[in-house]
This record gives sequence, structure tokens and C-alpha cells, in this order.
Amino acid sequence: MSTPYGFWSSPFTAASVAASAPRIDGAAFVGDEIWWSESVPAEGGRMTVRSSSGREVLPAPWSARSRVHEYGGGSWTADADGTLFFVDARDQRVHRLSPDAQPMPLTPAGPAHGGLRLQQGRLFAVREDLTVDPHLRAIVEIPVNGSAAEDSSAIDVIASGPGFFAHPALSPDGARMAWVEWSGERMPWDEAMLALTRLDDHELVSVRTRAALQPEWVGDDELLYADDPDGRWQLHRLRLDAPSAGVEGVRITSTDADTGYGLWVLGNRWYQPLTDGRIVAVRTNGRDEVVVISPDGSTQVLDVPCDGHVSVDATSGSRVLLSGSGSTVAPGVWCADLATGEVATVTGGSPVDAAWMPPSRQIVVDGAHGPVHAFAYEPANPAAEPPSDELPPYVVFVHGGPTAHVTGAASAAIAFYTSRGIGVLDVNYGGSTGYGRAYRERLLGQWGVVEVDDVIAAARGLADAGLADPARIAIRGSSAGGWTVLSAVVRGGTFAAGISRYGVTDLRALAEHSHDFEAHYIEGLVGPLPASESLYIERSPLTNADRIDVPVLLLQGADDPVVPPAQSEAIRDALAAHGVDHEYVCYPGEGHGFRRAETIIDALDREIAFLQRVFAKGL
Repeated sequence: MSTPYGFWSSPFTAASVAASAPRIDGAAFVGDEIWWSESVPAEGGRMTVRSSSGREVLPAPWSARSRVHEYGGGSWTADADGTLFFVDARDQRVHRLSPDAQPMPLTPAGPAHGGLRLQQGRLFAVREDLTVDPHLRAIVEIPVNGSAAEDSSAIDVIASGPGFFAHPALSPDGARMAWVEWSGERMPWDEAMLALTRLDDHELVSVRTRAALQPEWVGDDELLYADDPDGRWQLHRLRLDAPSAGVEGVRITSTDADTGYGLWVLGNRWYQPLTDGRIVAVRTNGRDEVVVISPDGSTQVLDVPCDGHVSVDATSGSRVLLSGSGSTVAPGVWCADLATGEVATVTGGSPVDAAWMPPSRQIVVDGAHGPVHAFAYEPANPAAEPPSDELPPYVVFVHGGPTAHVTGAASAAIAFYTSRGIGVLDVNYGGSTGYGRAYRERLLGQWGVVEVDDVIAAARGLADAGLADPARIAIRGSSAGGWTVLSAVVRGGTFAAGISRYGVTDLRALAEHSHDFEAHYIEGLVGPLPASESLYIERSPLTNADRIDVPVLLLQGADDPVVPPAQSEAIRDALAAHGVDHEYVCYPGEGHGFRRAETIIDALDREIAFLQRVFAKGL
């Protein structure tokens, strides 16, 4: 006997999703072990560090999490002898944890730190001080002996200013430091400079770049970095035999793919040079592939299971550590040995059951502004018999950012819906990364227009192809994705319901309360204030709440500094005033993104109950 789509019995419970795949934040070779950082949802999302020997390196209550630039990253590193250096989530100070000892602070109270790199026994970091006006950030060297814990003058400030910094890299001879920096008036994927200095005289050299990423030294006078002057992030080589102002690197790769990504967090690594002259690199065109580039320019694609948001975390001889997700495996860490071809799973990475989680299908639909890329996950449940005369409902996922992208990865969170008979369409709308600068810049000045047109086009394309019930398509998104959800239901006519997780509802309020990193982000996406204030008002879902005529579920973190609860509460009150069916839940202790297991469980249970209630009306 058949069961209606959306109501199938599933083993993927909200609790199993919350426990299924910890968030991985980097991996490293440490002596004979491999270490990695992962989240512990049952402990409020605490970020611990674990070892391949089975032990927990960083015990509770310590949590390795940076808040530099608000989104953090690069919150830990380690030396070969097993000493851990980490940024504690509570005080943002850098700490040292030696074997058989207790953590001790290396930096004074006050500033936050992130982007840690231990190079030749020297510890470097990005420092952010929000206690001064104007706010200051810097590339700093931190003494590892603890002398700076009470005396900040012991910290060597290599570069500083009110702008932003990332990717400190020390030359092999210890004479030069390279990094990436950008002004607060531009986002790093729009414009970012590669800079370097001699540490003895601090003479600054600026390299002519467009949106530089990740400098890596391959010799005392030779540097690799990624840049996208021609529309795709490609690898470049810079020789510094006689550096001068305006020096330029030479592009050494040329593919229709990106080696790079939006610089939201500080710890990402898209490539690593090997000692034999080869380079292991990620190339992204929707999905990722990992390649080995030989000195002669030839490439070999590595047969690895990870193909989504892959980070090349570390190398040791012929071994390479990769972390990320995959279209056929759970998120994890893998060690690939280029000499033997062996790929070993370090943690996570378990294959998914194709009967329950078939690989996503890349689709492209025609939109008003050009092609729209998406990944489709069909309903799948080997124990369910779908009705022969019914098309499945779908929920359209809208990623946040908006300068970000999804990769079609498998996940228990996706299977939570598909195993119940609800398909998922994950859309990389115009403005997403992973398809080049032109696709990314489609959103400039058009936020609230282009991405809304694109998700509507993707949903209608699926329905027109006879793959989805046009009367039962919902839309779900977080943060900037929540903005798109609400903007799309304002349009009407396509979506039967909307789920907004900590979504933006009022652009003027967002601009007023934005933190430093995103202070000018909206200006590029919409326009400068006050000249463009009419657009801020016109495009905000809060302004148009009277046009929403479908049910809306609002989920919010009480301690969200990026999109405060007032944003969700304002649209809640407007929906109530207009008699629109809605639910609102605010979770104490949660910020911008849900980390606690109990929150993840409650949110998913509410979402599925909400969708089943909405979809039942269409039967």
C-alpha cells in the first residue's frame, strides 16, 4: 500500500542528524599522529581537537573557536612534539597546551585572534582589537614562551591597520612575511592585495592582484598564491629576486574552475606545494576535484571521495591531508599518499547508502539573468511505496552568504527530508561562488532581485519538467538565505510555504548593526546609503509583509550578533498583524547558526511538522 510523499516513515530522526556529522575545522600531521578539530553538538557545539590515536587532545570545557572577522577560522595549530596552540572560544586569547600540562595563555586579555600558523617554531596570527576606536587588526608574531600573556609589548606587530588581514606566511629563511589584506570598503572576493615585507626593516612590497588568496612560499625568493584577474581563481607564481612596487606574479594554471573561495574564514587551504615541486590543489566548478599539478603544468586528478568544500590542510612528504564533504560520503578527513595511491579515511567519511541517499543531480535551468545552477535530491526510501498518481513535494534550499555555494554533498540533513518523501533542490543562485567572477558579480546591486528570480526559476523548472508537484514546493534558507526565502514568498505564486532561519528582514536595520567585516557588504549588493535608501526599503521583506499569503516558520538564535532577534520578531509581528499563518521560535544561547544538539533537534522536528501540515493541504 502506498504512502503519500512527505509522510514516509524514516530512520533519519532529528537526533540522528544532530549527531551524524560533526563540523570539521582543519587537520594536521603531528609527529606520528594526525590531529583534527571537530564540533561536539552534545556539548553546545564545543570545538575539540582529536587524535588518530583515539584520544581527545583538547578536553572540555576548552573550545578552539575564533571570532576574528566574526566568522573566525584557523583557531588551532600544533608542533611535531604534540604541543597544541589554540584560540579559546570564551576569551579569544591564544593558549598553549603542552603534553601532560594545563593550557596557559600566550596573549593578554582583550583582542581576539585567529588564522594561527606555526612556522619554523614561530607562531603567527591575525589579531583583531575591537576595544579601541577605530577597530584595529594586525598580523602578529606571538612568543610561544608565554611572555606576552601580561605584557603585550612582547608581541611583534608585523602589519596593522583598520582594514583586514589573512594568511600570514613566513619564508623558509625566516626573512620575509607575506599575507593578504583588504580595506573595509571592499569584500575580499572583490578586491584583496597580496603584501609582503622584510622582517628586519619592515619594507612593504605590494603585489598587483585583484582578489588574492593564500600565499605559500616555495623558496626564499619564490611565492605561490591564488588570484582571479581573468575571472577564475588560478595559481600564480611570484619571483622576488629584485622586488619593487607594482611587482606582478605569473599565472601558472588556466582552467574553467576556481582554486579559491570567498574568504569568510581564516583557516581554509585550497592548495599546498610539495617538496618535489608538485602542487596539490582544489578546483571548483560547482563540485570540487583535487588535482596534482606537476612542474611541467600537467595535471592528474586524485581519486578521492571528497568533492565538496575540500581543504588541503597539510602535507608530509608524499602524504596529503584533505578535509571536506562528498556526494557519496559523509564529511570527514582523508590522508592520500601520492607515492602509493592509497587514500585512508582518518575520521568520518563513511559511505552513504545509495538506497537512502542517491547522489545529487546537477541541473541547470534558464533564468531571467542567465543560467541557474542547482543540485537536485530526489525522494528516496527503499521501504516506502510512493503513490503512482502523485508528484513529490520539494523544498528549495537557499544557502547563506550570499557569496557562498553548495556542492551537492550527501548529508543526513538532506536525507532527513528525502527519506520522508520530500525532494530537495539546493540552488546556487546568481551571486554564488564556484562558477567564476562573472556569475558571482551577477548579484552586485541586485540583491533581492537576481537571487529571488533564480530560486523561482529553479523551482518552476523542476515543476515544468514534471519532477515536482507545483502546488507543494516550499523554500528554506538561513541568514542571507532566509532573506531570499522571505523575499520569494513576498513575490507569491511559486512557493507554498517558507522557512527562515535567522533571516534578514530589514536591510536598513542590517546595515545599521552590521559588524566590521560586512559593514560595506550590503553597499555592493544593494547600493550606498543614504542615496539608495529607497531600494533598502523597497526590497526588504518587512516592507512587503502584507503581500505574504503562505505559512512561514521563523527560527532564530537569541544571541545572534549578525542578524539579531529583532529582525525575525519584526516580521513575526507584521505577519501576525496581517493574519498570516506563522510560527516563531527563539533559541536561548544560540548565535548565528545553530550549534547545540537540542536546538538542531527541535528545529528539524518543527520544520518537518510544519512542512507536513502545509503539504497535507495539497493532497
